[in-house]
Formats: sequence, structure tokens, C-alpha cells
Amino acid sequence: SKVEIETQSYLPDAASVFWSCDGTSSYEIGPASRKTRGTQITLYLDDQNLEYLEESKLRELLNRYCSFMPFPITLNGKALGNNPPLWMKNPTECEEKEYLEFYRKLFPMDADPLFWVHLNVDYPFHLKGILFFPKTQRRFDQNENTIKLFCNRVFVSENCKEILPDYLMVLRGAIDSPDIPLNVSRSYLQVDQNVRQLSSHITKKITDKLSTFLRNEKEKYIEAWPEIELFLKLAILQDDKFYERAKDLLIWKNSEDAWTTASEYLERSKEKSIYYTTSTHTSPLFNLYKEKNIEILFATSPIDTALIQFLESKLSASFKRIDGDCPSHLLDPSKEKSLLDADGKSEAAKIADWIRTALNAQEQEIEVEAKSLASEKLPALLMLDENQRRMRDYVALTQGKTSFAMPTKKTFIVNTNNKLIQAIAKLGAKEPETATQMTRSLYDLSLLGQREMEMSDLDRVLSQQTEILEKLASLLA
Repeated sequence: SKVEIETQSYLPDAASVFWSCDGTSSYEIGPASRKTRGTQITLYLDDQNLEYLEESKLRELLNRYCSFMPFPITLNGKALGNNPPLWMKNPTECEEKEYLEFYRKLFPMDADPLFWVHLNVDYPFHLKGILFFPKTQRRFDQNENTIKLFCNRVFVSENCKEILPDYLMVLRGAIDSPDIPLNVSRSYLQVDQNVRQLSSHITKKITDKLSTFLRNEKEKYIEAWPEIELFLKLAILQDDKFYERAKDLLIWKNSEDAWTTASEYLERSKEKSIYYTTSTHTSPLFNLYKEKNIEILFATSPIDTALIQFLESKLSASFKRIDGDCPSHLLDPSKEKSLLDADGKSEAAKIADWIRTALNAQEQEIEVEAKSLASEKLPALLMLDENQRRMRDYVALTQGKTSFAMPTKKTFIVNTNNKLIQAIAKLGAKEPETATQMTRSLYDLSLLGQREMEMSDLDRVLSQQTEILEKLASLLA
């Protein structure tokens, strides 16, 4: 309800001063009776705040705000036990054990961090602190406050959003700077030139640390990649300057079970295309690319589609999903069934016509092509339009669900070199109904393999497979 202050200056012969305020815009000030140097502050509590007379509550506040004060503090004759913070030491004098102990003091429930950055800046602003990169379990909440802000070793806030960009909110630790402007309540940080410079400096220190990590301990960096990946990709998407610093830190696992950057991929391929897959599993199509010595990158993170779109503008190259198109590399022109009959149609064209009719492709808006693939093992490929798929991936990422109802252009490519396709084409003349069922079954299996099938259709497909097997068994009996 009221605050009173009595203070005596260190200056000789200075008069002591008394000040009092009840929380309104007016206050009293005048001479005091204090004789010794120092200050006494007296708080008068109202009935709603008597908890602040409890020793446990006061000790909690002191531990929270004054654990690192540069002078001793006692409460009811007991020392608080405040110690100099680790960030005050020179980084060259700190040992790994000290960093880990400091981290456990700040975040006692966390696992040991992956690495840390010790900040010690004197120009153009003053900044000290230690930031840790935690084990995030491959996720993090940008709204979580995990960086403690201090001003001259006095705790100010756990909210550093005005100082650091969102993507750095994954970090944990403490920063101490007397140059951060604060208002009276300290609950709001004023953004000025110093704050912007501070943010830029911290970002640079993080990327420098990651670069050193990758250069000197590449195996450990790769091992830690699942923890680093989401942070790095979000940072690149949110900050163009961060991309310039971190572009060589972005690594991908490839079809040779090695790790590479996109730039290294382009240097090896000598092309302007990067082939990738969003699946974690191999497939006949994947193996076909490998047989043709076409390198594939695994892009399996939920935000990889957005990242790829960003990288295309930076690398002047296109990313192509392996099931988004059928490049000429996968074809074998020497086996192309291009001989024309009396009606001027090739065998490949007739197979495509048969498949198109069997699928009722025009009504289902499916394009059908018959091509001679380099491998005889693969009967058919289902290709999905890349741009439309990216839009669907974006909707899935932002709305949290996948919608098969979104229009996606489908191209069903049948392999004229495959024995099953050839058998279906011949069977069409003798058993058109069975051949039609087999064709539709093959298309459904392609949908299933691409994870493009609604769960509601699964029972129908399984029943259809059983019925086809029964018919084939009766034909062979």
C-alpha cells in the first residue's frame, strides 16, 4: 500500500533523504534522520499480499531474481548463497564440467545439451551469456520461454522474444547485457539498434559454432542431425541472412547412404535437377533410379516441401520428386514398341488405349501413357503433378491434415516391357472382364504404394484382389 525509502549518500556532508509513495502519481520527499551510508526500503503490505511476509516466499523471490548478484544477500540472518555466474568467466577458463553443472542449475529436469555458445562481447555493445542447444526430441515450442535475461546480473525476464528471432527460441540459457533498454516494469523490452545488433551477433555465433561442429566432428554432427534439423530448416525459411550463413550446414542423406549438401549434389550430377523422395522406404521406382546411377535425396521432414521451394530460388535448380515425372533416364528406347499396324497405331499406343478404357480414365481424370522402361520388373508407375502436390503438402502442414480431395493430376505409366502388362493386353481379347479387373487392381495397388488411397477404399481393394485371384485360379485349373 505504500513504499518508504531512507538513503544516505557516500559523499561527505551530504544530507540524508526520505521518499514516500502510495502508488499514485504524487510522492513525498524531504530530509531523513539516517546517519550512515546506505539505503533502507520499507514496503507496507495490504491485506491481499501478506504472503510476502513469509520467509519461504521471500527466499523464492531472492533465489529467482538475485542468485547471481555481485554482493552478499542475507534473509533473517541466513546467507542466500549467491555465486558469480559462469558467464562472467573467460570462456578459455571454463571446463565442460562447469558448463554442464551450470545448465543443470538453470534447467534441472533437462538432459545434457548437445553444445553451447559462450558469449563475451564488449563492442559495439556489452553482452555476456551462455546459450545451450538442448536435446529437443525433434520438436520445440517457439512460445516456450527458455532463455533468461539478466541486466548487470539481476534477473529481468524469461521473455526474450523482442531480442531473439523465433527460431532461436529453441535455445536455452542466459544472456546478460546492461545495454538492453528496459521500461519501469521491465516487462517490455524496447527494440532499438542495440537489440537488433545483439540478435544478429547471437545468430552469427550459433552458425559459427555449428560450422565448427560440422568441420571438426562430422560424425557427431550427423548423429545430432535429428535434433538440429528442424531448428536449422525453420531458421533458413524465416531469415534470408541466416541462410547465407548456414547453407553449408544443411545436409541430406542420399541413396548411397551418405550425407551431402544440395550444392555438392549439383556438382556431382552436372545438371540443374535434384531428385528426391519424401518416403523413408525404398520402392521399385527408387531402385530403378539407383540402377541408372541417379542420386536421390531423402526429404522426409514435414517442412521439406516448403524448404525445397525456397532452395530452388537460391540454387537456380529444380527439385524433382522421383514419382512426379518419368525422366528419359528411366526409359529404354531400344525396346520401344513403336512398330505401326495397318491402322497406323503402335503396340504401345494400343496398350495405352486399352488401359485407358479399362480404367475409365477420362472420367477419373487420369492420363495414361505406355512407355518402355529400362527395367522389366516394374509393371506401372503412378506419377503425381509436382506443383499440385506441393500445394497439398503446404495445406497439410498449415492445417494439420492431408486432403486427398484436393485436385492432383495423376499420370498412370504402364511399362510395355513388363510381362504382366503384356499378359493383360493379350487377355483383353479373350477375357476382357478379367483383364479390366486386373488393370483396375494394378492402378489401385499403385495408389496404395503412393499412399494416395483413402482408408475407406481399402476394404474394396482387398475384396477385389481376392476376387481376381479366384478368377485366375479357375482359369489355370
